[in-house]
Amino acid sequence: MPRVIAIDFGLKRTGLAVTDPLRIIATALDTVESVKLMDYLKAYTAKVAVDGFVVGLPSNLDGSATYITANVHAFVQALRATFPDKFVETVDERFTSRMAQQTLMASGKGRMARREKGQLDRISATIILQGWMSKG
Repeated sequence: MPRVIAIDFGLKRTGLAVTDPLRIIATALDTVESVKLMDYLKAYTAKVAVDGFVVGLPSNLDGSATYITANVHAFVQALRATFPDKFVETVDERFTSRMAQQTLMASGKGRMARREKGQLDRISATIILQGWMSKG
């Protein structure tokens, strides 16, 4: 069964996570500079069978758009145009950053290890993907 990739899109960096082939486990994949993201996804999907993408859609607690929501919508449109044969879904990511920070703190890693911002992006993408899988 093809994998699914979760995307925690950011203006500078984007966190990625991926399912195992049976879609049981979500695993952090990589953190990519956002300007290089499409090239990364094209290269990855050329090597690994992927069914689709799950993109975290940011919103405020009241459901209103954040400063990056329009950028995420534009990215989703570009993703659909680039990969017309794959599904693209958006999911609410309101609490993923906080959950990722808590996960990182609970991991017991030292302060310097926790400062690596890409790690937080990968964990957020993994949380997005786990949430999506639990609904499916």
